[in-house]
Amino acid sequence: MEHEATLKNSDSPFPSATDTFIQEKSATWRDYWQLTKPGIILSNLLTTFAGFWVASEASPDVATLIFTMLGAALIIGSGGALNNYWDRELDQKMQRTKNRATATGKVHPRNVLVLGLVLLVASLVVLTLLVNPLAAVCALMGHIFYVLIYTPMKRVTTLNTVIGGISGAMPPLIGWAAVTENLDPGAWILFLILFLWQSPHFLALAMLKVEDYRSGGLPMLPVVRGFAETKRQMFFWGAALLPVSLMLFLYAPVGYVYLATATILGVIYLVLLFQGFKTKDDIAWAKKLFGYSLIYLTGMCAAMIISAI
Repeated sequence: MEHEATLKNSDSPFPSATDTFIQEKSATWRDYWQLTKPGIILSNLLTTFAGFWVASEASPDVATLIFTMLGAALIIGSGGALNNYWDRELDQKMQRTKNRATATGKVHPRNVLVLGLVLLVASLVVLTLLVNPLAAVCALMGHIFYVLIYTPMKRVTTLNTVIGGISGAMPPLIGWAAVTENLDPGAWILFLILFLWQSPHFLALAMLKVEDYRSGGLPMLPVVRGFAETKRQMFFWGAALLPVSLMLFLYAPVGYVYLATATILGVIYLVLLFQGFKTKDDIAWAKKLFGYSLIYLTGMCAAMIISAI
């Protein structure tokens, strides 16, 4: 059965009286699965595994690894669901998000809120009781930065990308803490690699979706400051990423395979970033850089895993 109605435009993340009358259709488990942002879960599990594998020096306790990955997946899924819940009315304004189940009303906001909170509690129980409290704390901090700080900040400041980078850099800390029960320099270098990588990656996406963000009223850097300033800041982050990535060789059990891979991938990344200053087609360049940034992250994680063997 379908109930026709229209969402009230509001910036409030909390259920309003109008939420009761949102158009509802028969939601499937796939709708709920998509609201947890499975693509983000997968990419973050890759960095969680890399942190765990390197910290264990390629000799993981299998049970701990399974529970760590489960706990990380649950809390990342929780963040995705709560982000969709918070942004449900904003998502209606943008082409790339207007068909989300929360934006169309296919899934009721209360159900999304409950899903997010249940996944959060389940994650903290798994990580605290079956892994260790420090891993749970790392997961919770990433969740707080993503849901309670980044999500509202993206409505008011271009710094949202930097803040979002903090939450995105927490997964390898979860993996590392699960093994060692501490966060030594190797863990923090892993954190910095992910943190520095994210700004060029997501600013490239912001360039590709600049009109979408403009129509949504979001103060993303390309919208507020233009492409030239965006490319300048992207180069800054990329320039810092190269030396930091090489430092992992000194503070973590990774070998020359990692060192060579990080050098090659980092130099290519820097060259591509520099080309942005001379390009005549900003959108084509941003698309190329966005694609390469995914290759960079995958290659770096693979090098860590192989080199630690």
